[in-house]
Amino acid sequence: MFSKYFIIGVFLAGASLLAKSEPQSTPTIEERNKAIATRVFEEIFNQGRFEVADEIYSPDFQNHGYHRTVDLKTDQDAVHAEKQAFPDLRLQVERLIAEGDWVTALWTFRGTHTAGGYGGLPATGTPIEMRGITIWRIVDGKIREEWSCFDELWAYSQVVHHVQGKLWIALGVFLVLVVAVERLLWVSCKWLVKLFRHKPSQA
Repeated sequence: MFSKYFIIGVFLAGASLLAKSEPQSTPTIEERNKAIATRVFEEIFNQGRFEVADEIYSPDFQNHGYHRTVDLKTDQDAVHAEKQAFPDLRLQVERLIAEGDWVTALWTFRGTHTAGGYGGLPATGTPIEMRGITIWRIVDGKIREEWSCFDELWAYSQVVHHVQGKLWIALGVFLVLVVAVERLLWVSCKWLVKLFRHKPSQA
């Protein structure tokens, strides 16, 4: 009886050891591509580690924008400018979906406009929040193509809303100056007309 349980115990222990020693299953292409996409948000945008772009993007990368397609350098120059304008920039991934070579990310942008360079605007101190969607095609472990869509007009409207008090003051000062200049010109013209009317004629 003892030998019977001993044999069963040895068999179970051996099976357990074999199960643990089996190699872990390799990640799927979708899991690998999700990991690559996550690096863009975490390492490049959030941490500002721009040097890893060469590890993540293909040399022939293309970003298909609304009106034009840009290469990797132009794309990363824009990212640099964005991070400079929003030093506390954070991109939070809300949804990440992968299928084959394709990865789609729904993300939320949050940052404070504390430096110049965003759309040519000077620093406004505006906290910005907007949502966007990015689609990537990843080939051989590197991002080859990108399509992104986000409401940039909403971002600008947040800036305008934040500085509208200053804008009204600036508009008021501008109108006062316009009226003052107009009055000055009017008085000057009247004075010149009166001067020429009373100028004695030469014989």
